[in-house]
Amino acid sequence: MAELPIVVLPVGSDDVALDACLAALEAGTPPGTRLWLADDACAGPRGCAVIEHWMAHTRLRADYTRRQRTIGEVAHLDEVLTACGDADVAVLAPDAVPLPGWLERLAACLASDGSIASATPWSNAGETAGWPRIGEIAPMPRDPARLARAAARMPATHPELPAAVGHCVLLRGSARQRARGLDAESYGSWCAGLIDLSLRLAGLGWRNVLCESAFVARPVEGVPFEGDMDRLAVRWPDWHARVACFLMRDPLRATRAELADLFATVGPPEPQPDLFPVTVDDGPVAASPARP
Repeated sequence: MAELPIVVLPVGSDDVALDACLAALEAGTPPGTRLWLADDACAGPRGCAVIEHWMAHTRLRADYTRRQRTIGEVAHLDEVLTACGDADVAVLAPDAVPLPGWLERLAACLASDGSIASATPWSNAGETAGWPRIGEIAPMPRDPARLARAAARMPATHPELPAAVGHCVLLRGSARQRARGLDAESYGSWCAGLIDLSLRLAGLGWRNVLCESAFVARPVEGVPFEGDMDRLAVRWPDWHARVACFLMRDPLRATRAELADLFATVGPPEPQPDLFPVTVDDGPVAASPARP
């Protein structure tokens, strides 16, 4: 089986959100997954303590780096992505809460079509990739395990998005390198830098798509820095009109409804089978049902 992409988590100043994100990563990401906790001198003493304790117990292959002085959100993330070379990288927002299976399904989406440069999962605060409603911030999922099971049953059509969205995105390494990474000179916020990168990737013939089988929750949407949207509008004059048209046409309406139907009807997880079947002299018989 191919190695999963590298996960990059830019560490923020909110230690409560960091704790929740690390717990979700531990619960929903395969052991041995490569994770880079990248701290642009943002974490306070309690955040550093959360990281130290988690690093001592995690099953993930995690590394933590901290700069002595901050260089800014986009510049720091671009530095990290550059260090990853041509590897595929999944970038999480500092307050993201990935649901089980998120990374495997994003990786499968990217592997399914060589023209895909970025894959964005659903989110309750996902703008154009929002669920259950587009362009709105919904409450955190009330039953994340059930929602993850429902999303896993979605057909893989990978519809196009206007751009990747900042709660979580898997970036193809070769495409990212060809586009020369993030523009840290023009933008201060990750969400604006990601939009710009996505539009440059699209201009080079790549696709920015929704991965319908993955879900990453988030309590709020990302907020661009002052002036970022103006700079985007200057560089990409049709950007705001394209997003407005996407929101009005809502091409993902049927796809969201399908996920809602699956969430309403999906059953409980399959019980874990007994590890050792019961046998008698005349051959094996069915094992008794597993007990909780």
